[in-house]
Amino acid sequence: MMVKLFLCSYFAAVSSFTPQFVGGDLKGKKLAFIPTASLFEEYTDYVDEAKEAFENLGLNIEVLDVSSAPKDLIERTLQSCDLIYVSGGNTFYLLQELEKSGAKTIILEQVKGGKPYIGESAGSIILAPNTSYAKDMDEAEKAAPQLNSFEGLGLVDFYPLPHYKSFPFEEVTEKMLVKYAKLGLKPITNQQALFVNGNQTTLIEVKQ
Repeated sequence: MMVKLFLCSYFAAVSSFTPQFVGGDLKGKKLAFIPTASLFEEYTDYVDEAKEAFENLGLNIEVLDVSSAPKDLIERTLQSCDLIYVSGGNTFYLLQELEKSGAKTIILEQVKGGKPYIGESAGSIILAPNTSYAKDMDEAEKAAPQLNSFEGLGLVDFYPLPHYKSFPFEEVTEKMLVKYAKLGLKPITNQQALFVNGNQTTLIEVKQ
């Protein structure tokens, strides 16, 4: 399985690495922009900031809310796009809606086929083998009452830990790192990005 993943905590801070990640000019390419995870959150400025960052890179953005879009639109958009972006927000609401809509299966097919995937916060966590560790960070039961399993997409063999040492998540992420050390968590600050290309993982950090 050859995958190409860009995992981060806060995309707007590391968006300049996108051309390096993709490996070429982004102008005119089509991005499937999935903001669904943010719909359960009160604070969502990061979604607009990510969208602006993608626009500045010259991408054509097609917003795709998998909780409300028709299944044929979801399938058509995910199959025809050049890149997939999944925003931050509530991990479990996102996972629930990906499963209900069938988007989870399509994303897996597309990414395993080599399509670049960019995940921000919750969009990174869902790639783990199992997402239950994120219950310390995100509300689960109220956000996703119809979620039958915490199984993630399993596109990585580790457990992303977004917002490590970043406000206002310093305390909870430190506790998670200790609590779930045996899982093999990989902490990511808001100024870092993990590039996963096949079996090779590279951590990139913004220089202040």
